Amino acid sequence: MTLSLPALGPNRKLKVPTGAERTLSNGLTVIAIRRPSVPLVELRLWVPFGRAPLARGVLLSQTLLSGTSTMSNLDIAAELQKVGGGLAAGADPDRLMISGNGLVSGLDRILELLAEVVTDAAYPSGEVANERDRMIEHIQVAKSQPAHLAREALLRRMYGKHPYAVQTPEPEQVRAVRAAQLRTLHADRVHPNGAVLVIVGDVRPERALDAAEATLGQWKGAGRPVELPPAPALTSGPLVLVDRPDSVQSSLRMALPAVPRTHPDHAPLHLANLIFGGYFSSRWVENIREDKGYTYGPHSVIEHALAGSALIVAADVATEVTGPALLETVYELGRLASLPPKEDELEQARQYALGTLQLGMSTQAGLAALASAYAGFGLRLDFLAEHSARLARATRDEVAAAAAKYLAPSRAVTVVLGDAARIAGPLAALTPVESPAESS
Repeated sequence: MTLSLPALGPNRKLKVPTGAERTLSNGLTVIAIRRPSVPLVELRLWVPFGRAPLARGVLLSQTLLSGTSTMSNLDIAAELQKVGGGLAAGADPDRLMISGNGLVSGLDRILELLAEVVTDAAYPSGEVANERDRMIEHIQVAKSQPAHLAREALLRRMYGKHPYAVQTPEPEQVRAVRAAQLRTLHADRVHPNGAVLVIVGDVRPERALDAAEATLGQWKGAGRPVELPPAPALTSGPLVLVDRPDSVQSSLRMALPAVPRTHPDHAPLHLANLIFGGYFSSRWVENIREDKGYTYGPHSVIEHALAGSALIVAADVATEVTGPALLETVYELGRLASLPPKEDELEQARQYALGTLQLGMSTQAGLAALASAYAGFGLRLDFLAEHSARLARATRDEVAAAAAKYLAPSRAVTVVLGDAARIAGPLAALTPVESPAESS
């Protein structure tokens, strides 16, 4: 007896939690959202950080919590532990992000420690030296990994001379950084004007805003956010082949044009990407994983950055099937760009997209991450409800039009990292091929 799957249920309207917002006199925007599921609180502080010197910016984020004029890193850790909390920092080409969490009862203390760090980070020379050595080792390991090398090559091909083109510093650049340079960079760039603090948890929003103002209202800084230039438009051209002799796998990467979240095409493109390769039931995954066994985890995703958006396609395949994998990838892109999706696969992708939005908001940490990411782009959580509604009403014709406009393989930038002696011929049979030296 064959059992059929039940029909998909009706789409549910996305409910966005309520909150409160206040911009302090120093330019810091604080957003507090009540989520009373557990007696915990999550914090996310987004500080604009575009165009920070790469090696210094990355090292600053990793040593920001290494001490202040009155507290060592161990003192900070001990104080956080008393309230069941923690703080961590990281940086990317757009932002410095400080994340925190802890018991609701410890919110005031966590905010006090956060204020201490952003206003008085000391960057002790010994701690900076230790982190510098650790980071150099980490970069050297990363540069031996195919996924990292393929990503580097794709970014260079996509962005040319734009700051996004290089997102990992060279070891010698990190080795040259000194603690005094980090203190100068902090004074120049870590300031409240344009920064956004998100607080999510079992809190009364107005009470959380008052606590943030009491602790971070004295944070001063004369600097202003530095804007990045717009990312250059993708320009198609020959496939860039990066040689990795004797590699048993090839790393296939593509970039296709995309649009920011607020663009009318974003929801249809979101759905078109899901149908192509954005989740496990997509056409591309079914083709090169389930049907042909070329790869284990192909995926495509729309990446949003302040200076522009792009759709990234990635798969790692056995060397001997590099050419066939590229052929099938181009075929699936072209098929979706040429023929409208079926109604049932569109509805399946729609349900997945709407369910993922619901799931992303189901925890305090997920909600804080979403609210912070959107706030960094000048959006608020109510945009999620708008995006959900756009996904729910996007038509088959709109999705087909977005696929034709953005997923046409003729618009792709393609990079393959692998054993050139074995894969150059099969790739050249499909498309013009050049080496990185020829493309520079």
